[in-house]
Amino acid sequence: MRRLGWGLAAILLLFVVLTVPLVLSPFAPSPSAPAPTATAAPAPSPSAAPARTTPYRAVWVSYLEWQQVDFSGAEAFSRDIGVMLDHIASLGATVVLAQVRPFGDALYPSEYFPFSHLCTGVQGQDPGFDPLALLVQAAHDRGLELEAWVNPYRLQAGSVPALCDESPAVTHPDWVKATDTGLYLDPASAAVRQYIAGGVEELCQNYDLDGIHFDDYFYPTTSAAFDAAEYAAAGTDLSREDWRRQNVNQLMALCHEVTARYGVRLGVAPLGDPDLCYSGQYSDAALWLAQGGYVDYLMPQLYWGRDYTQNGDTAHNLDTLAARWAALPRAEGVALYVGLGAYRIGDGDGSTADTGEWRSGHALADQLDALEALGIAGAGLYRYASLWGNTAWPDLAEAERQAIAADWVTASPAYSGDTRP
Repeated sequence: MRRLGWGLAAILLLFVVLTVPLVLSPFAPSPSAPAPTATAAPAPSPSAAPARTTPYRAVWVSYLEWQQVDFSGAEAFSRDIGVMLDHIASLGATVVLAQVRPFGDALYPSEYFPFSHLCTGVQGQDPGFDPLALLVQAAHDRGLELEAWVNPYRLQAGSVPALCDESPAVTHPDWVKATDTGLYLDPASAAVRQYIAGGVEELCQNYDLDGIHFDDYFYPTTSAAFDAAEYAAAGTDLSREDWRRQNVNQLMALCHEVTARYGVRLGVAPLGDPDLCYSGQYSDAALWLAQGGYVDYLMPQLYWGRDYTQNGDTAHNLDTLAARWAALPRAEGVALYVGLGAYRIGDGDGSTADTGEWRSGHALADQLDALEALGIAGAGLYRYASLWGNTAWPDLAEAERQAIAADWVTASPAYSGDTRP
């Protein structure tokens, strides 16, 4: 009888294995499956990203740069990105932040998002090769780390790009919110959060990435009309502002749970003013810095110079804002870096007291020195084309590059800075 019982059990087990579909990912899309139902946000998980052994020195490569790259074939694309990556490596940078999902479309084959219009001029059209795979390989060949820069919510800016039938704006119109600036996925939707996290997992599964990078595109408006129906349906006791922050926090916790599982770091470059993060875009960046489980690093965009002032008000100059961020509580395993505005070279930052800082040829190098004095050991430069191919200020751009390289390239190889991701 015991032998017969075990045999029946084995048969039943085999039947279950053969008839129950295999689930590769909790976020895997299914065209015929209903949209995911609302679930509680995952508890923030500790970071699994490895500790840094080299300084974090990044350069952003945005979708604007891709407009100047030849996507006609793998060979032409590899040639153009090779030049870009050689430039970045020559600066002494260690990380490339490559924008690979700018408008709910992708520079890689995806089950979630159509090919970007940047590849062929038409959203959804396959370029015939995988740009991201070539980017990852070319970066690693040069000793550079590659982070996939993703805009989680934005689908369209104005009328750009023209949307294809596979765009989430078309396939899931109930997920989409329209503003004066464009179309965005609804941050209040649990289905949207699952979809974004699924897209992040797809990247982590399919590519040897060093990180996933979000910028500052969170809630696109403060208008109550944006989500009045969703807020009413939520039936929450939270204020609208706290409810919006909770929605973004849930997304960040969910995405971090994914990246931590793959040992890939997750970073965010929020607005430079922490108050505007909190009240303008409902991104509680200070919480993410203070509590593990949301990000592995923050890199606020401090795109003002050291001399910036507005009629005597210096609240937004680099030194003041950097000191504010540096003074915030920081969890173990969460690093603080700062994004600097290379695009200000020559043109300035709108300061009412023009000291010529942005025409000195060493504004960015001076800012890097100021950050180091505050104990901030990492930085990013926005963006590539402001340093190479700057037709408005070519001599200043070259001087800035030389000043940065004098610090980054000649720095001691023995790294003793922040070892967090």
